[in-house]
Amino acid sequence: MLSTRAIATYGTVLLLGISGLTSFNSPPSWLSKDKVLVNNPKDEVLLKTLVQGLSEAHFQPLPVDDKFSQRVFKLYLKRLDSGHRFLLKSDVEQLRKYQNELDDELKKGDHPFLDLSTKLIEQRIGETQTLYRELLANPFDLTVAESFETDPDKLDYPADAAARRDYWHRLLKYQTLVQVSDMMDEQAKKAEKPLASKQAGPVTKRTAAELEAEARKRVLKYYDELFNDIKQTDAADRLALYASAVTNAYDPHTEYFAPQDKDNFDIALTGRLEGTGALLDEKDGQISVADIVPGSAAYRQGELKTGDIILRVAQGDAEPVDITGMRRDKVVKLIRGKKGTEVRLTVRKPDASTHVISIIRDVVIIEDTYAQSAVVNEGGRKIGYILLPSFYADFNHNGSRSSATDVKNELEKLKKAGVQGVVLDLRFNGGGSLQDAVEMAGLFVKNGPMVQIKSRQRAAQIIGDPDNDVQYEGPLVVLVNKYSASASEILAAAIQDYKRGLILGNTTYGKGTVQQMFDLDQVLPATFDNLKPFGSLKLTVQKYYRINGGSTQFKGVTPDVVVPDAYSTLGEGEQDTDYALPWDEIAPANYKTWSGAASLPQLVAASNNRVATSAGLKLITESVQRMQKRKNDTKVSLNLAGYRAEQELTRAASNKYTESQKLLPALEITPLNLTASTATTADTTLTNRASRFVKPLRKDLALREAVAVIKDAL
Repeated sequence: MLSTRAIATYGTVLLLGISGLTSFNSPPSWLSKDKVLVNNPKDEVLLKTLVQGLSEAHFQPLPVDDKFSQRVFKLYLKRLDSGHRFLLKSDVEQLRKYQNELDDELKKGDHPFLDLSTKLIEQRIGETQTLYRELLANPFDLTVAESFETDPDKLDYPADAAARRDYWHRLLKYQTLVQVSDMMDEQAKKAEKPLASKQAGPVTKRTAAELEAEARKRVLKYYDELFNDIKQTDAADRLALYASAVTNAYDPHTEYFAPQDKDNFDIALTGRLEGTGALLDEKDGQISVADIVPGSAAYRQGELKTGDIILRVAQGDAEPVDITGMRRDKVVKLIRGKKGTEVRLTVRKPDASTHVISIIRDVVIIEDTYAQSAVVNEGGRKIGYILLPSFYADFNHNGSRSSATDVKNELEKLKKAGVQGVVLDLRFNGGGSLQDAVEMAGLFVKNGPMVQIKSRQRAAQIIGDPDNDVQYEGPLVVLVNKYSASASEILAAAIQDYKRGLILGNTTYGKGTVQQMFDLDQVLPATFDNLKPFGSLKLTVQKYYRINGGSTQFKGVTPDVVVPDAYSTLGEGEQDTDYALPWDEIAPANYKTWSGAASLPQLVAASNNRVATSAGLKLITESVQRMQKRKNDTKVSLNLAGYRAEQELTRAASNKYTESQKLLPALEITPLNLTASTATTADTTLTNRASRFVKPLRKDLALREAVAVIKDAL
């Protein structure tokens, strides 16, 4: 068994969050100069290098054959025209002739398929630019009964130019209708408000025709800007898109990063940046919130959530910019900004309601990325609560903090505060340091295996914590959800396998793989210096397994008690990604379950009964069902009255849920580091941080159930 200190021999490749970062001291064999012709063009060198690296270093390499070619073809075509807005069916048939030939092209380093797809998409984009301007020159009749399918996966490519015109007519009409409806709402709100001053005149109510004309102007402006961005796409961008399809054909976490994309990736991993702190994802022409950096402006503001769809972006009081279909890098530029400036985001929530969220940009407050604790006072019992946003560690050996050490310290504080049980919250924790996950499990369990790591050509190695000390021996509940991933899954799985505590929440994400980042400029020989920069390759090199032998990959960790959660229920996990590595299992490690494990079945049964009869959780279940219905019903009315009626029903349901939540009893919870003396000092930063920390927890139904479980155990 390897101790956590021995993990250092692996390097930081065992960072299991968004990625693992490392560097080579010398080029690996698959990048030796005798395998790539020095005088070939840059794109040929890049493609050959990627294929060789993937074939020889990926954890589960694929034969570069026709089946692989079909994977690449499918992914690239899906990303080339994600909304089926440009290409005609005849174009796709032309490209389909290459679906079994891409493997041969990649081995040679050439790309006639890429060249043809570029020619076709640029031609159709030019035609579409003329088309949208023509369609937006005339008013739309918003009284007729029409509908629009918003899910591109349910649409085929247009059969001909006439079908494409019909699609764009409906798309532009829908976007105009949304703008008209929003302006009607704004107009109604202004009419309800008292006049701001004596000088202000009465609100002028614009006619439906005037609103429609203004809406078309806004949509036209948006598409003019969008197509201006699209036309800036160059050969390097197309090559990067194609290279990403090649790497993602292996698994969703193996990725190619063009030089600029790598810079953005590095920014996302730093602990300090100016902006909102929202990390964005792009899928099917929509920009969604993939994650929110703990401690950032968006995190502190609290309204923006993972999974929200961003519709429009406004700078302060300026007119909002519709970002539907806009490239992610352009959206990032709109949202990022200097500290102290305001950005207003119009977002669509999972229940289809829209909200305008104002965020004052700021520098990420590092303190908010660290573990925090509080005490819940419930029925005469004191229950400890620890929030862990990520598994941070001193990766650069510069004296930074360690999540395992911090959690250990918080446990000690909670013990001194006299708590009788502990809730460890790993919800929305996307991972981080494996070593810290292992050491953290060791705070609750004596020495023994915690996780197994398997490389491609090596037997699985057991990693355990040899420390015989147990920091905390009392009742333990671990909270997880769909966005608990990687290192979070390692810790939750270890606690579950040892039967040391109860796992409560929703099935976790299902990422059981380890990535290593290769800077291609560093590993390619100096003979390629004239062609650099090449970018980077993030490569899946290992897989980890629970001590019971099962993988967390694909399936995730199933909690002992499932608690309804809208974001987890509708969120996507590893199973929803293209070409995810499968679940499998290896031989279990040798371990003994916790001595108090006998009480767990009774605790689980009692908790399941409470969940089934909870009025508050019933509200969440009903809300989830409405959200699921809205998610599945992707057709929208193009009749203004019908559309507004649908929106009103959605708003009413959302408001009913919000009001019902307000009526739920609140937990009495106090930040551990906030004392009466602290609250009366001038250190408002500390008190504000403490207030932000506990505010959403007071009516957190999953936390309430975790507290109930611990009370049962006492």
